[in-house]
Amino acid sequence: METVQTNVNVDATAELHRTLNKQVADWSVLYTKLHNYHWYVKGTHFFTLHAKFEEFYNAASERMDEIAERLLTLGGAPAATLREHLELTSVSEARGGESAEEMVETLARDFRTQAAELEEAIEIAGSLNDKATEDMLIGIKSAVDKEAWMLEAYLGR
Repeated sequence: METVQTNVNVDATAELHRTLNKQVADWSVLYTKLHNYHWYVKGTHFFTLHAKFEEFYNAASERMDEIAERLLTLGGAPAATLREHLELTSVSEARGGESAEEMVETLARDFRTQAAELEEAIEIAGSLNDKATEDMLIGIKSAVDKEAWMLEAYLGR
């Protein structure tokens, strides 16, 4: 029975590393996308969105670093090149030319996707009884849920 439990833990650990690496990649691509939106937003809500996008990309940078360092602590190897990030991410890059409303809609959708992926990682960390990783991810998910809600409220939803 111990062999089965060990194999399950090895598989779960590998899956946790995979989901954490996906988070690193997602936050990296979001960081770049948010810079694009910050630089190119136009219109009547320029000042509001310009500042909000800066706030979001600063948070994305912190999240990427926190998750990567946790992954290293767990014996994993965070993806650290743009090529790896683009291969692993579920976040699409900015197209260019999006309206302010399209930017906000896209980010609300991206943040909802992040929240769902974080939930998966939280469950895996929980299955390993990795309270530190679980707690870190719960904190990030809580913030991402709020950010998605704020973007949706901005759109009148």
